[in-house]
Amino acid sequence: MSEPLRLPLFPLNCVLFPHGRLNLRIFEVRYLDMIAGCMKADAPFGVCLIVEGEEVGTPAVPHLVGCEARIVDWDMSEPGILGLTVRGGRRFRVLEQGADEHGVITGIVQWFDEPAGEAVSADHEAMLPLLQMVLQDAGEKVIPRPYALGDAAWVGYRYAEILPIPNLARQRLLELEDADLRLAIIHEYLVEHELLKD
Repeated sequence: MSEPLRLPLFPLNCVLFPHGRLNLRIFEVRYLDMIAGCMKADAPFGVCLIVEGEEVGTPAVPHLVGCEARIVDWDMSEPGILGLTVRGGRRFRVLEQGADEHGVITGIVQWFDEPAGEAVSADHEAMLPLLQMVLQDAGEKVIPRPYALGDAAWVGYRYAEILPIPNLARQRLLELEDADLRLAIIHEYLVEHELLKD
């Protein structure tokens, strides 16, 4: 089990997955300052789906499982707005949290113990051609390389990102610790919606 550490948290109306990409537009002073601190220290922050509240204004209540965000690109082509591209890293669980006087939430977090790469089981190999088609169509701007089509967790996360499902369903898929179970749930969804034949 990893040692708990302190991480600034960014509650959003979206879910970030490991190895995923997320584009953000930052304009609130508190978050501009938070991101500046992360960039200066070359440190990550955490992205959590909002349980209650809004992205702007009073600090929102975040879900207690989130994903580490590492900054990979930024620009300030619009006055007062920081464009940010982040890459998803490790999943974490928030043990404690609190907001400072500026409304920035900091959490004491513990990283998930991620198992070594688990192969996609024979039961779910039929899901791979559809994902390959999406990768070819969407390109690296949407789903960054390296691709890991043989890895059950990676495949599950990519499907969880692209399927038209509610954010709460994405959150539940993020929280699952069993990669094969995540694929089984997504497989069932694909069959039900006639995106895949059983």
